[in-house]
Amino acid sequence: MLAPKRAKYRKQFRNRMKGLATRGNTLSFGAVGLKSQEAGWVTARQIEAARRAMTHYTKRGGRIWIRIFPDKPVTKKPAETRMGSGKGDVDHYVAVIRPGTVLFEMGSVEEKVALEAMRLAAHKLPLKTKIISR
Repeated sequence: MLAPKRAKYRKQFRNRMKGLATRGNTLSFGAVGLKSQEAGWVTARQIEAARRAMTHYTKRGGRIWIRIFPDKPVTKKPAETRMGSGKGDVDHYVAVIRPGTVLFEMGSVEEKVALEAMRLAAHKLPLKTKIISR
């Protein structure tokens, strides 16, 4: 699963997700892509599940580019713990997604196959998405 090798700080604030994506909002590598239509967090597990779905459907043909990376640590406190006593330990990592961000790209494969693979990947994600092509 994806996670940063090292970080300047171990824990982060949640912050707000306002505005549209100004970077990473166009196709750069492949011919078909999956673009987000709403803001949210995508976990490393969800990215991996979507990648597996695409790879499985294309029978490892073509190329897949993952355009997002989970670099934000999310903390969680143990179950049945009283309030207070600081922030919890890092539980998992998420990628912050804004509307318009291209999540995945695919190339070197028939468009019909790529479209279906993207559709399957979209079902693994917690955001509304649309499939775009050149």
